[in-house]
Amino acid sequence: MSGEPAFDLLHPVVQHHVVNTLQWPGLRPLQDAAVRPVLDGVDCLLLAPTAGGKTEAAMLPLFSRMAREGWTGTSVLYLCPLRALLNNLQPRLADYAAWLGRSARYWHGDTGQAARRQTQLERPDVLLTTPESLESMLVSATVDAHRFLADVRVVVVDEVHAFAGDDRGWHLLHLL
Repeated sequence: MSGEPAFDLLHPVVQHHVVNTLQWPGLRPLQDAAVRPVLDGVDCLLLAPTAGGKTEAAMLPLFSRMAREGWTGTSVLYLCPLRALLNNLQPRLADYAAWLGRSARYWHGDTGQAARRQTQLERPDVLLTTPESLESMLVSATVDAHRFLADVRVVVVDEVHAFAGDDRGWHLLHLL
């Protein structure tokens, strides 16, 4: 595996859609560098400017692992500091997930009760949420958090700098 180009290590369906749906000529340097460690399950800190491809650097190899390893249930917990960021990311990650017959949904303070019930019944492969909403799930009388989160294999913390150095960071650390 170490000699193959990083792109070739991605699941064939992911490769197909990177080229044909996204129409990318290849991966950006950060994305290329992230493929092997993410596929190997190494803890990673991905640094790039805004719109530098960090989301895809993490998620394309994670979707590849999900498909190859047959992950079931909610296997990726994607934490963000802001609901607006979740609202922006969810459609894109849902599109990527759909390439493999998978799903991505968000759960935050503006998510209605009907959508929350639906999310619990049809657990998404990727759950996008905030630390505050995760805490609400963990202490809720209406959410069986053990069942709902039992299959989580990977946690992605987006915009980690937003949590560093203040009480939200300690809160996130405690939740994880």
